[in-house]
Amino acid sequence: MLTLLPENTENRNTMNILYILYAVAAYLIGSVSSAVLIAKTRGIDIREHGSGNAGATNVLRVLGAKAAIMVFIADFCKGLIAVLFVRFTPLNQVDNPELYAGYEIILGICAVLGHIFPIFASFRGGKGVATTAGILVAISPFPMLVTLCVFIITLSITHYVSLGSIMSAISYPLVVIFLFGIILQPSTITNTLKIFSICASSMIIFTHRKNIKRLRKGVENKISFKNKRKSEF
Repeated sequence: MLTLLPENTENRNTMNILYILYAVAAYLIGSVSSAVLIAKTRGIDIREHGSGNAGATNVLRVLGAKAAIMVFIADFCKGLIAVLFVRFTPLNQVDNPELYAGYEIILGICAVLGHIFPIFASFRGGKGVATTAGILVAISPFPMLVTLCVFIITLSITHYVSLGSIMSAISYPLVVIFLFGIILQPSTITNTLKIFSICASSMIIFTHRKNIKRLRKGVENKISFKNKRKSEF
């Protein structure tokens, strides 16, 4: 982590400490499990119901659409806030675009790790899709918009939320590296972002490994647009 710090700065030690503190803060913010908290207000542990996942879609199935929307927004904001740590703190003084992107991405990853392994919820969290989406909207809004379209199209055709998440994860690095990195906005796509796009995609696919097994067996639950309680994330 410290290798990403600038070589030339008068307050290097202070920046080191600040960066570590922001990374810890991002993890702690990510560890606030909105799904667990909202479910507790209904007297249940969401991880003991449905798929057992502390995420928006399991909340949708167990508690309904209103609670699921609240969970998604809260989880999305965790990733967004982690990136904003860089933009509204002394870390934003970094001139190197690759280094600046590295700051944003690492703090974002800390938030996602907090969401997946929350210290406040016995390290049993969600899959990190909404939190990762918050990061991607903050650092690469246009590629994320294309990826969102992939998700919506896949969901509309198949009614599998998990498959939509997997397909959008696969498409994200392709969109970043080839569509925007070569054709549309090559000057704005850093190498750091390209590497992160591959890592983020791999992480989302990994957290959906159980869904992939169910999809292969043909037993994955579909989301019903008529009955919002039949879903799995």
